[in-house]
Amino acid sequence: MIVFFPTYARRTPSGWQASVAGMVTRPLPERSRRRALAVAVLKRLLELDDADLGTEVFRRRADSFLFQRVAGRRLRVAVGDRVVEVGPSDRSGHFQATFSFDEAVASAHAPPLAGGCRWLAYTLVPEPEPDESVPETVATGRIQLVEETGRSVISDIDDTVKVSNVADRRELLRNTLLREFVAVPGMPEVFSRWEAAGIAFHYASASPWQLSNCLCSFLNAAGLPAGSMHLKLFRLKDSTPLGRLTARKRSKRRAIEQIMSDFPGRRFTLVGDSGERDPEVYAAVSRRRPEQVAGVLIRRVPDRAAASHVSLRFDKLARRLPAGLLQTFADAADLAALP
Repeated sequence: MIVFFPTYARRTPSGWQASVAGMVTRPLPERSRRRALAVAVLKRLLELDDADLGTEVFRRRADSFLFQRVAGRRLRVAVGDRVVEVGPSDRSGHFQATFSFDEAVASAHAPPLAGGCRWLAYTLVPEPEPDESVPETVATGRIQLVEETGRSVISDIDDTVKVSNVADRRELLRNTLLREFVAVPGMPEVFSRWEAAGIAFHYASASPWQLSNCLCSFLNAAGLPAGSMHLKLFRLKDSTPLGRLTARKRSKRRAIEQIMSDFPGRRFTLVGDSGERDPEVYAAVSRRRPEQVAGVLIRRVPDRAAASHVSLRFDKLARRLPAGLLQTFADAADLAALP
């Protein structure tokens, strides 16, 4: 199976530069020992019974993780009338390539949508001699065309726009594997208003790349704006299955700073939650790039720490930033205006 991740393109003197990224996998056989062991671990971790294992939601989500990565698969994609050589997938099954195109291609194949947003679609070009171990699929991808200047939102996903309960590991896993994704109340309406005003969106999250398709479907179903995805590399062999979903690494900060480097003329609002390290990550980015950060918005989620400790945490961060840059909210209705 071939999955393309939502990416973005930026203007260059000669037109646009875009990236194509994704992952090549093959499903683990139903009766394979590796699949049986992974399911057994999930069953023990979540205290599942056979009824849980048989639900459509569990099977769909579990299948997002129960696969073998395919290295060395060469790919080509069709962008308009042009074929782009993407190159081979790496040892983790991932691939990424950049290519350029002119404004004529953008005008013909990426018409403006609501708020002026533009997306360029592309499709996988089937191999003349397909690898039978990787079933051919009609894979498609999209690239967001982002102008040099304007406003952008970089948003977390878990507990910012999607109810995940990251602070409770078991609830996080249940929300990931057993339940349909649910939007944080009010956030789709707020983000949709911002999108209509011409805001571009990027989602930077510690969620694993395996969930990219599920998350894109969730954003669409919930009425949240589409945006480029910047998720985390996760392999079952690295740890207990899904056991490290809560880990935050420097990869998130690097992803955010890469986006801002690619668009030095744009201003960014960083949206996250207080459940883990979003406030500290965003504060660090704001100190490094004060001219680009227009605001930091943090959703306050239930915390086991004392209220005084939580207040001290935010007071300490706020003192390191320009007055008013860091704002917290409990209700999405408090986000009517974009900083």
